[in-house]
Amino acid sequence: MARGKLRIYLGAAPGVGKTYAMLSEAHRRAERGTDAVVAFVEHHARPRTETLLHGLEQIPRRELGHLGGTSTEMDVDAVLRRAPAVALVDELAHTNVPGSRNAKRWQDVAELLAAGIDVVSTVNIQHLESLGDIVESITGIRQQETVPDEVVRRADQIELVDMSPQALRRRLAHGNVFPPDRIDAALSNYFRPGNLTALRELALLWVADRVDEYLTEYRSEHRVSRIWGSRERIVVGLTGGPEGRTLIRRAVRLAEKGAGGEVLAVYISRSDGLTSASPKELAVQRTLAEDLGGTFHHVVGDDIPDALLDFARGVNATQIVLGTSRRKAWQYVFGPGVGSTVARESGPDLDVHIVTHEEAAKGRRLPAARGGRLSRGRVVSGWAVGAAGPVALAVLLDVVHLGLANDMLLFLTLTVATALLGGLLPALVSAALGSVLLNYYYTPPLHRLTISDHRNLVALAIFAGVAASVASAVDLAARRTDQAARLRAESEILSFLAGSVLRGENTLQALLERVRETFGMESAALLERGGGTAPWTCAGRAGPGDRSLARPEDADVDVPVGEHMALALTGRVLPAADRRVLAAFGAQAAVVLDRERLRAEADQARALAEGNRIRTALLAAVSHDLRTPLAGIKAAVTSLRSDDVVWSPEDRAELLASIEEGSDRLEHLVGNLLDMSRLQTGTVRPIVQRADLDEVVPMALGGVPEGSAELDVPESLPIVLLDKGLAERVVANLVENAVKYSPPGEPVLVAASALGNRVQVRVVDRGPGVPDEAKERIFEPFQRYGDSPRGAGVGLGLAVARGFAEAMGGTLEAEDTPGGGLTMVLTVHAAPPPPEFPEPPAGPPAASPAPVPAAPVPADPAPVTPAPAPARTAPAPAPEQPAQGSVPPERQDS
Repeated sequence: MARGKLRIYLGAAPGVGKTYAMLSEAHRRAERGTDAVVAFVEHHARPRTETLLHGLEQIPRRELGHLGGTSTEMDVDAVLRRAPAVALVDELAHTNVPGSRNAKRWQDVAELLAAGIDVVSTVNIQHLESLGDIVESITGIRQQETVPDEVVRRADQIELVDMSPQALRRRLAHGNVFPPDRIDAALSNYFRPGNLTALRELALLWVADRVDEYLTEYRSEHRVSRIWGSRERIVVGLTGGPEGRTLIRRAVRLAEKGAGGEVLAVYISRSDGLTSASPKELAVQRTLAEDLGGTFHHVVGDDIPDALLDFARGVNATQIVLGTSRRKAWQYVFGPGVGSTVARESGPDLDVHIVTHEEAAKGRRLPAARGGRLSRGRVVSGWAVGAAGPVALAVLLDVVHLGLANDMLLFLTLTVATALLGGLLPALVSAALGSVLLNYYYTPPLHRLTISDHRNLVALAIFAGVAASVASAVDLAARRTDQAARLRAESEILSFLAGSVLRGENTLQALLERVRETFGMESAALLERGGGTAPWTCAGRAGPGDRSLARPEDADVDVPVGEHMALALTGRVLPAADRRVLAAFGAQAAVVLDRERLRAEADQARALAEGNRIRTALLAAVSHDLRTPLAGIKAAVTSLRSDDVVWSPEDRAELLASIEEGSDRLEHLVGNLLDMSRLQTGTVRPIVQRADLDEVVPMALGGVPEGSAELDVPESLPIVLLDKGLAERVVANLVENAVKYSPPGEPVLVAASALGNRVQVRVVDRGPGVPDEAKERIFEPFQRYGDSPRGAGVGLGLAVARGFAEAMGGTLEAEDTPGGGLTMVLTVHAAPPPPEFPEPPAGPPAASPAPVPAAPVPADPAPVTPAPAPARTAPAPAPEQPAQGSVPPERQDS
């Protein structure tokens, strides 16, 4: 069965009209007779969107119990049974509620596509996985619902639904997107003009890159060589001379004049040797190009102008930047130069900029290497001169006869010239033809091929021998020059290979891309198999297209790398002389692959070492902290059980109080140790749900003395998303820590306030404070304030608090209190508007039937998305006392 096609409507923000466009497309297809159904579409109470649902068949949704209510999701089985031609599936990045067929909606869509059903879907740019950090830096909100970029990139069609920020804000103000009670908050927070403009630019650039990929594939498939100036791409031709830096900077300035311009610096080396390029200078220019946002490419080509133009046309460049020739004026007698040739042959679609620089007309600093084997043009010219030259010379000498000796010298000179021009074979032909002509026209008896004087026979033999010797010497020199030049070329390539390691290009992908560019191949792949008859697997690949290699024999060129790997290239057959350098690349690729694997193993070993370090610190820290309360409890119990002493009621009460105090310390210590262990192993799974801070924060103050903390939590704060048990534990640890360091009579202030889509809880003390350089270290495990006495705990309280805060999707930071002291800032996300299903019943968080993760992103209203299985949280612990630590003065509770 053929796979279905996926069409995606991409938007920059909620409300631009993605769902409306999708439904309009469905009506157009239905009018053409296409069987289109609505698999899942949310109209979000928008009248125009809801109107478009009329007239379209809607597949009944699947109802699932969730948080004491009912939630609906797409019924994948029902859609597969219905088997329509086209299915509409809204909100591609949505996370399904627990109990659904798949965890994510894009996985549901993948099943429909596999069944041959075409799917039309929608997604916002902020939901793409790779853009999460960028979107967070723009909006201050971390996206919880995301879809892998590859899912969207594999779509057969991507259509951008665009709208200006001003138009979208007007649509919000008119009530066409959100209900009236949400309009002001949306306009003043997420839908600010700056946010919308940045998101719109992000969406436009992402779609532009995707269109560029389509264009490249189309040009490759249809073998389009003519340049299409759809985007400014500027190619900088580098020679390896010092003027390259000027050219790169000039090209970057040209690219900055147009939106989306690209700069590609390219150095072209001859396949027969290194010209005047300095490897050190090329490395500097490569770094400069990459620092300025461009890319560097190394291409091998015998004809530099042709190779440069081929590269420019291959990348669909629109401009070429070259430097004024460094050759002196007299050197132009040997040819017009690269710049003039490129400008003449570039055609009307490729602009060529000749940039002046300080090195112009100063000559090259390194002598140019001679060409290697004679070029085809020289060989043809040599045959022409070797065949026609003796005849022309004979005609000339027939008019002006200079004597046999002079005639032989002239024919010898012609043979030497032929050898210098065309090599051995044309020179031998010239020598043989010259000997025949000398014998026929100038050696008695004339006009006969016989020789009457034996001395003339010796002269002709010497002539032929000298001519053949000179031709052989010239050809041998050309061969030696070719070998030397090839060795220099190999040295250059290997120098670049070694330099790539020094520059940090140690990824397998970068190395294979370098192989592909160096040898002008379509693709390069490193294949590996386990041994014996095991199948080959691709360890890394570089190059466009979808052609994959199942084994080395399928490639145009393959080089064994060790016993179980092979470097495979496609595109053309390389000469045998190139395999030596290719083998060096293969060996380096194997080393890079091993290095990547060793790095992964080192990361695992580092994690194990960190775990061992924590366990070692734990044993060292608790050796005293566990023994002290246990010893106190043991002494008190022994005293109470003793029959030798009669204890008064007051003494018995004091001993029982010491037992209770020691038990509380042990409970607190063990609780923190267990919490830290859960955080280290990643087993803390919060039950995130909607909650009021004025219900959570007061519960956290039960472990501190009365009057030691003041509470300022307004009832008007928005509802937040958090785990009530974890949040109570976080605030309790922060308050207890602040109370320890506050001076007598200075209560700790616990205040909460709203900030955009976030709510902050600030715990303010007036203690000694913490230096800026120590503010991060106080959150590390087993860190205690420098002057704290032993027995105050093992230094886990703030580490546990930050771990719990981050597990809920929040943050915990330390700030200076104005006037002295330390302020702990807990930031959590405000909840979106109430979902369509009822609120969960009140009660402890552990009683919730399913967890719900934080969803701070203001998007189209949708059911709240669940997280993995819940974890029961512990009650707030009793405070510990400061303890002596081994780090510089920094504060940390136990």
